[in-house]
Amino acid sequence: MYGTTTSLLANITSLAFHTQPLYNLAHIQTATLAQLVEQRIRNAQVVGSIPTGGSYPATPKPGVAFIYRLFFDPKSVAIQYNLNMPKRATPLVVGIAGGSGSGKTTLADLIIERVGPDRIAYLLHDAYYKDLSDLPPNQRAAINFDHPNSLDTELLNLHIQQLKNHQPIDLPEYDFKTHSRTEKTYRIEPRPVIIVEGILIFAEISLRSLLEVKIFVDTDPDIRFIRRLERDINERGRTTESVIKQYLATVRPMHLEFVEPSKRYADVIIPEGGLNAVAMEMVVARLESLLRLDQVMRQD
Repeated sequence: MYGTTTSLLANITSLAFHTQPLYNLAHIQTATLAQLVEQRIRNAQVVGSIPTGGSYPATPKPGVAFIYRLFFDPKSVAIQYNLNMPKRATPLVVGIAGGSGSGKTTLADLIIERVGPDRIAYLLHDAYYKDLSDLPPNQRAAINFDHPNSLDTELLNLHIQQLKNHQPIDLPEYDFKTHSRTEKTYRIEPRPVIIVEGILIFAEISLRSLLEVKIFVDTDPDIRFIRRLERDINERGRTTESVIKQYLATVRPMHLEFVEPSKRYADVIIPEGGLNAVAMEMVVARLESLLRLDQVMRQD
């Protein structure tokens, strides 16, 4: 189940860290190699610890590597590694937040395209608006849809937990023209990565605590308003007047009260979202690295 080969280090280095081995292991001093492996493996959380002295057990714990000198060659090293790695308990949950029209969906679509739709479960917070079908149309239209209370975040939290437990969920469908939830649902299967997107996902502490990677898309207000105006007219059957009225009455005030302050919880802030090619490459590379590491950890 484990071996003492430097080639294993090369495989771990190239697979887990998304790079080719950077060093010729036959011509490197023990201390330097030990430091290199310790730093890299610790950073990737592949192992729990690397002892620096004392005796070594015959069989390392699952996922633990030990580096030591070969008694017949003090300049070389060997790695004793237990390949019975602990499997990742839950998928990685990534949150993408930002103001309305900031480019969150564009960023999410590009990530899904690059990483692969078969590896990502995609949940829109917009799909979880509360069903208002029991209210007359004039009262539905008067609801503040930019306030956290307008969303069924409790159901979204439940669905995230189910996906993390490798259980499929039925994503609701919301009709923005009638402000009501339809009877149609979409089956979402568990995937290694869960992307949750929405303007208020960082504002809700219960939801925020489920997000392991938090990305905030930061875009200028005038650009966001133009995008929202075009979307609501073309996709949601609104008039220009109604869009402007809603923006001034609820969208802008709620953005300042809830969305903008939630930016401080972000791990990464991306200007212009999916249009920021440099940031996109960094996010995709990080996700691919985590997925590659997960694949290595699952191998027996």
